[in-house]
Amino acid sequence: MAHEHIVIVGGGLAGATAAKTLRAEGYEGPVTLVAAENRPPYIRPPLSKEFLLGKAEADAALVVPDKWYGENGVELLLESLASRIDPRGHAVALADGRSLHYSKLLLATGARPRTIPLPGADLDGVMTFRTFDDSVQLQNLLKDGGKKVVMIGSGWIGMELAAAARTYGNDVTLLGLEDIPLSAAIGPELGGFFHRLHEDQGVTFRLPASAAGIEGQDGRATAVRTNTGETLPADVVIVAVGVVPDTALGEAAGLAIRNGILVDTGLRSSAPDVLAAGDVANALHPFTAEHHRSEHWANALNGGKVAAKSMMGRDAQLDVVPYFYTDQFTVSMEYSGFPSLTSGITPMIRGSLDDGSFIAFWLREGVVVAGMSVNQRRVQKPIKALISTRTPVNVNKLTDLGVPLDELLPDAP
Repeated sequence: MAHEHIVIVGGGLAGATAAKTLRAEGYEGPVTLVAAENRPPYIRPPLSKEFLLGKAEADAALVVPDKWYGENGVELLLESLASRIDPRGHAVALADGRSLHYSKLLLATGARPRTIPLPGADLDGVMTFRTFDDSVQLQNLLKDGGKKVVMIGSGWIGMELAAAARTYGNDVTLLGLEDIPLSAAIGPELGGFFHRLHEDQGVTFRLPASAAGIEGQDGRATAVRTNTGETLPADVVIVAVGVVPDTALGEAAGLAIRNGILVDTGLRSSAPDVLAAGDVANALHPFTAEHHRSEHWANALNGGKVAAKSMMGRDAQLDVVPYFYTDQFTVSMEYSGFPSLTSGITPMIRGSLDDGSFIAFWLREGVVVAGMSVNQRRVQKPIKALISTRTPVNVNKLTDLGVPLDELLPDAP
């Protein structure tokens, strides 16, 4: 063990889960986790949900308690940046001049918010959203209510932040490039459900519309100009137009890159002893035989576990069905499946959109490839089973509320 040293670059859920799994699986060699932020690794979903709304404490977002790292012999380097990796020499150079030699290296560098070159984007009151500090800043801006908030972006994060801002009693206007928010992700019918939900709660939409510039006075944002010629008063402007994988280290080191760091089912990259997990990894999935890059916490969690086992020489692969969830106003939604397989497919609905409680299924060649549940409890397990077992289903039974989903599984009595 003396010559071994596992280095993990990235202080998010994937990196911390990998460290935790290494110890849980019996790895006794040295482990160093290089984290750019000034706080121990945390999970991101609460940042735009319960923590932002003041319903959860900061510690609830930690992957493991602060003391876990010291108690388990994991060296945690906070506020540390990796500036270069040398796959041939098995070394990681840090920005402070130190060099770490590794036997195995995990890149879990995540993603960074996509920016748009808007005039006025550097004014006070304009922000992107990604980190714990971003969530604290936004909560302080929103919590007293009465602000005029302009949200640029109608994806999942934009919709969650709009819901939080409105819940605090702010006036919210949301700009998006689609005619219907979320329609690129889940189709116009289901996107329309979320559109109506937000409008019923007082969110105003400008669709399709984009920001052309941000106006300000005395260094602070005062309005957003749209490409349609409208000027929207604004005290707070949030740019939520997606993220891009942080592949800089991998690119400079010559790793294979395509919408992230390309890795196999065991999360091994094109360089020996270098792996990638989480948002930055574009992993081959055995279900589709295609590469998928997922930006959701379940992928980071499961990817961290698989990467740890792969680094230990175990036979492991990232073969779970992708999953994510969102909470907006009175709606709790969970989604399992492969968005890449749902393109052009009209979902089958079990239940009623009007009642606000339903399941949507996407079928390809008679097999469920994705399922989204809204305000339904304990249904994701059978949905994932339907997907992973490639079970041909009877559409009439699938959409019949009287037929339990478990009965559609191949081993059902």
